[in-house]
Amino acid sequence: MAGGSRRTRAARRRKRRMDSVEHDLADAQWDALVQAWGGCAYCGAGPDHLQRDCVLPISRGGRYTLTNVVPACRSCNASKCNQEVTTWLRRKGLDERAFLASHIRVLASLDTYRGGSGAGTPADPLPLDPAG
Repeated sequence: MAGGSRRTRAARRRKRRMDSVEHDLADAQWDALVQAWGGCAYCGAGPDHLQRDCVLPISRGGRYTLTNVVPACRSCNASKCNQEVTTWLRRKGLDERAFLASHIRVLASLDTYRGGSGAGTPADPLPLDPAG
């Protein structure tokens, strides 16, 4: 096969997508997100072996930023894949409203990491904000 395996082609596409956008999530911000969530943002699984999951997937225009990344266990991250988060939460029978409220609460508590005033004014639009 001239282009390589399906997995190889998918990896090349992902690399191109990743390289085409700016990712600005610092390690300190990731650590603060993990601490604020206390485990998987979706199912609440323990804080061990969490992965960075984009609420708005990279394949749909998302990027690794403080407002778009949540900690997810391997099972939730793999299951969600590149689906829109609210659709996935409904399909899995998870509490969509609770997740969205927690996401906003966590982001408001981490406002200082975004260079904000601490008054809850986001430096970046929230990934699910219809205005952003």
